[in-house]
Amino acid sequence: MSPFEIAMLILFGISWPISITKALRTKKVEGKSPLFMALVSTGYLCGILHKITFACDWVTWLYALNLTMILFDLVLYFRYLPKRNRTS
Repeated sequence: MSPFEIAMLILFGISWPISITKALRTKKVEGKSPLFMALVSTGYLCGILHKITFACDWVTWLYALNLTMILFDLVLYFRYLPKRNRTS
């Protein structure tokens, strides 16, 4: 466990509640990238797998918390994604 790893997870973790709150309040997701969120989620998942496999400690929960928040933000993205005009 490194203090820098902990600081990174806490600082990144601060951004997800802000993003989630904005999406819930405005119901708009313009400017968000589902690809970016999926890539970051994959990074958190890799961090969790590393921690479980090689260095399991309480920091694993920070990875899991961040992953949960970003996945929730991704769900909000698809929920509030504007529907395209369809011509029948």
